[in-house]
Amino acid sequence: MRTLVVGAGATGGYFGGRLVQAGRDVTFLVRSGRARVLRERGLRIVGLGETTTLNPRTILTGEITSPFDLILLSVKATGLRGAMEALAPAVGPRTLILPVLNGLRHIDDLAERFGERAVLGGVAKLSTTVDADGYFVRLADLQGLTYGARTAPTPELAEAHRALSGAGFDSRLSDDILGEMWVKWVFIAATGAVTCLMRGTVGEVASVPGGVEFAEAVVAECAAIADAAGHAVPKEEFENTRDTVTAPGSAFSSSLYRDLVSGQAVEAEHIFGDLVLRARRLGVEVPLMDLVTLHLRVYQGRPETSRRPTAPSHDRRPTDHQSHRVREGSGTRVRRGPAGGNLA
Repeated sequence: MRTLVVGAGATGGYFGGRLVQAGRDVTFLVRSGRARVLRERGLRIVGLGETTTLNPRTILTGEITSPFDLILLSVKATGLRGAMEALAPAVGPRTLILPVLNGLRHIDDLAERFGERAVLGGVAKLSTTVDADGYFVRLADLQGLTYGARTAPTPELAEAHRALSGAGFDSRLSDDILGEMWVKWVFIAATGAVTCLMRGTVGEVASVPGGVEFAEAVVAECAAIADAAGHAVPKEEFENTRDTVTAPGSAFSSSLYRDLVSGQAVEAEHIFGDLVLRARRLGVEVPLMDLVTLHLRVYQGRPETSRRPTAPSHDRRPTDHQSHRVREGSGTRVRRGPAGGNLA
């Protein structure tokens, strides 16, 4: 099965690298600068006692001349439109697209462009980051990719599952991928809202009067939207999200918050704007989601040069939809995110 990896960041780069290591037919769609780095240094996976250097095949935008069987898409929502244009020549009548992004808006966008049948649902569970040298650094033994059909399963999906299985990471074919994506979305939105609105870590919010109650109200709002949409968050996952955002002393800060305080673009519309829109359609009142959406829209509307860092930068950590590293004393405890769920 010919696989195209679009987005060679911490998620796509890692899973794509493992597929290369397992001998799968994989090509990375990258920019010229990234292609040069991969040629010169290779794709290197390090950490947890491992040092692996791979030499993946690369292709540049405009060089695709025939369809691929599977496209693993892992980009930020802000880069989705450009990625769709770049990968379009790789989509044929039997191609499957496996996107790993936050929220659900990308599913609608991809399905509108390439058809419902072509677009799978996907959730990653991973603890990696990319360091200053471009190496993929493993931070914990957490490496899973869950995927599934949103419509009737096809023979192509069975082929994709075989290609993704036994490739050095945990692969799982889900019979309720939309439900798992909603669990992830609730977690991402709740942790992002708490840390972005309060401009602090989970522990800082939980340590002040009213902080825990505020965080609990945020989780309840997010879960209410999922419930109204027909994808109620399971009790265990709800409690995991609630416990994560109310943990005293926790150093956890969402990737949204880290982008915010460092002056970077944030996925305001993809994570919050779309969630609020769905809540409106479903008749769910979400004043806290309204507030965080407005807050981030104001920030996002500023010229990039005026988005000054508003707090000390945080260490680079795995994306919050993938794993949660909570410092306790001198050690580090890894909290799993939504079961089978990632996060883009």
